[in-house]
Amino acid sequence: MRYTIILQPWDDEKGYTVIVPALPGCVTQGSTKAEALANAKEAILCHIEGLKKAGETVPEETSEPELASVRV
Repeated sequence: MRYTIILQPWDDEKGYTVIVPALPGCVTQGSTKAEALANAKEAILCHIEGLKKAGETVPEETSEPELASVRV
């Protein structure tokens, strides 16, 4: 399975928060981009395992999220 992730750099540029839009609540982080990507894969696998154990449906990403911004 393939999931889109969002890498949000920290203000101090010393790490990233990772969000998986197709899996609400699946969030991780890493001190480097490589670590964040590795942690994202592990978080996704653990999240899916938890959903299966709970008897819940594992969401599949049917379309890629669209990134946009608004000025306020």
